[in-house]
Amino acid sequence: MHEYTSTARVWGLTCPGFPEEVSRARRWTRDILRGSPLAEDAELIVSELSANAILHTAAILHTASGQQSGSFHLALAVSSQVVALSVTDDGGTGTAPKAEHADQNATHGRGLGMVSAIAHRIVIHDSQAGHTVTAELFTSARPGGHPC
Repeated sequence: MHEYTSTARVWGLTCPGFPEEVSRARRWTRDILRGSPLAEDAELIVSELSANAILHTAAILHTASGQQSGSFHLALAVSSQVVALSVTDDGGTGTAPKAEHADQNATHGRGLGMVSAIAHRIVIHDSQAGHTVTAELFTSARPGGHPC
């Protein structure tokens, strides 16, 4: 194989920041990973990260429709070693996604903790343009990791 040739494949999707778009993100992930043993875990992760992205994106007024929404962006990279799922919000809310231990009665705050339990690795990158959360699922267990 040529040194600049990669067997990794990458897909991208941008969704309006409406709650109903979370199901679109799940369906998109499921369709790409159809037949993969990691598909169900990836679908759950994308669902949680997409919902978080909507919460962490400041509303932008769309004057034509009168509705408010930002957007969130998904990237899915698949190689023989890893499935990497990245979800980026548009930022602007002043809060960043973080894994925390929510109070028993809390209505929010458990999503990233759940993603951390499923994924082999999570990286959160903050920038002026927003926040990107990347969850990696290894195709085989690595030292210190857990099989999916």
